[in-house]
Amino acid sequence: MSKTQFTTTVVHADRKLNPDSGAVHYPVVNSVLFGYENPQDLVDIFQGKQAGHAYARQSTPTTDALQSMVNDMEGGVGCLVFASGMAAITTTFFTLLKAGDHIIASQFLFGNTPSVLGTLQRFGVEVTQVDATNIELVKAAVQPNTKIIFTETIANPVTQIADLNGIGELCKQNNLVYIIDNTMTPSYIFNAKAVGASLITTSLTKYVGGHGTVTAGAVVDTGNYDWRDYDNILPSFRSQAPHAQALTQIKKKGLRDLGGCLSSDSAQMIAVGAETMALRIDRACANAQALAEFLDAHDKIAKVYYPGLQDHPQHQQAKTYFKQFGAIVSFDPVDSIDPVALLTELNLVISATHLGDNRTLALPVAQTIYFEMGLENRQKAGINENMIRMSVGIEEVDDLIADFSQALANI
Repeated sequence: MSKTQFTTTVVHADRKLNPDSGAVHYPVVNSVLFGYENPQDLVDIFQGKQAGHAYARQSTPTTDALQSMVNDMEGGVGCLVFASGMAAITTTFFTLLKAGDHIIASQFLFGNTPSVLGTLQRFGVEVTQVDATNIELVKAAVQPNTKIIFTETIANPVTQIADLNGIGELCKQNNLVYIIDNTMTPSYIFNAKAVGASLITTSLTKYVGGHGTVTAGAVVDTGNYDWRDYDNILPSFRSQAPHAQALTQIKKKGLRDLGGCLSSDSAQMIAVGAETMALRIDRACANAQALAEFLDAHDKIAKVYYPGLQDHPQHQQAKTYFKQFGAIVSFDPVDSIDPVALLTELNLVISATHLGDNRTLALPVAQTIYFEMGLENRQKAGINENMIRMSVGIEEVDDLIADFSQALANI
């Protein structure tokens, strides 16, 4: 989708589907079951010979409408939505990998994803985590049984940026499935298909939904990978068109068997939120840049982590890959300042976990979302013990800067 047409396309996405009622927003269909006057129609739907809905665990008209919108955003050939971003990631891994396979993953991943990788290891999948900013380390990790390389775009919370183009070329040369999680840089900011992604996973909960009211996730097939060359596609799904084989397997073995399905109510809430995504992201990213520059110049802040700063290690790559630098700013206060005490002094900024909300949120990283990781693993991820992560919202930036000014003055 052209970025200049992004919001126009999203805002009119429901009308493109021609709802029978003439509704501008696609209706919420809450029925769990779907009946047919001709039983053969139901048979054909079950056997994949005819499009339609059999049971809400796999699809509803409302979730299909959201899938169409997200697929258009990413320029994909197909999309599945899930109850959360983690459901999307987990079902993708568990349906495309088997015991004895090997997956390479960035060592800079959101905390829940390494937990899933640990579970994969218990089921016999080999896992290697490497510094995804260094393509030579990624290349060195490739083995004969490697199937997938997985990375996020901008890491949470230290904002390292993977060598997205380099990994794409490596996957192409070795016929590997390239999965990019673009939660931190949704489609308005970053074109994952252009760097060679085979599949895109994302948490729709964050910037797409945007209002902190509903969880959802998605997997999009970009059409870059020929699934006829992937030997983990089960025989029963080989009858599908090549571009549909992986998503069909994820749907049948993931949504159907594992059950991480998205409700119709939640799907419509995400779709409505998506209409303002570009407007919100532009504002949040501009606020993040201003806050990062303010904090970077403050004598009570030791270090700021934000790709929009000139001294960020991957600043030039960020300029190449992304339309904006994102809305996550992390920073280390000087050693004499306790991060919890600093957050206590803030009046406008909310102490809460989550990303992509309209409100600016902040938390002490080591004591909360990465506490279970332990000190050694936090150090490997580049997380200092006094780090604060901030998800910047859409408030007036002068108000945000004033709140930090008074908090830093009082601490």
